[in-house]
Amino acid sequence: MNLPNKLTILRIILVPFFMFFLLFPVFGDTISRIVAAVIFALTALTDLLDGKIARKYNLITDFGKFLDPLADKVMIISAFISLMVIDRAETGLVIALAITTSITVFRELAVSGLRLIVSSKANVVVAAAWLGKVKTVTQVVAVFVLLLEPVLLPFTNPYVSYILLAATTVMTLWSGADYFRAYWKHIDPSK
Repeated sequence: MNLPNKLTILRIILVPFFMFFLLFPVFGDTISRIVAAVIFALTALTDLLDGKIARKYNLITDFGKFLDPLADKVMIISAFISLMVIDRAETGLVIALAITTSITVFRELAVSGLRLIVSSKANVVVAAAWLGKVKTVTQVVAVFVLLLEPVLLPFTNPYVSYILLAATTVMTLWSGADYFRAYWKHIDPSK
């Protein structure tokens, strides 16, 4: 159980706390969103650190290869679902969040299935691609904006949130398509 794996486990442990402050605003909506944003920042920081440390000190393990992408998915999907619940009064935003969340879940399931097939059939590890990393950064930024835009700009429409949800959706689709383009030969139904 090395440091990168401990950071990944910490990321998973922080998700319920993040969700608690969003779904049960015990300090009021504004303070609870800020506390949730701080917790989410810590989860995002563990995501950044665990990979850097693992690569720099050659601490890459099979456990980490399994748990790190799972922790990322739990972090982002839990955030999107929680934000859908608390922002239900903003109908347009809930619809945009529902579309983005559905596409995100579909993409993550599809890419996870692809990884499973490719690794078992061709004994190839499907590493995180550059577009996948950009997708994750876009998702993290979108969550921050969705959390803090109502706090920082309470009397305006959530235009920045809409723009970032659109960007997240595009990056999610693009990165998923890129994985399938790169590994299609392993699952081509015509073979």
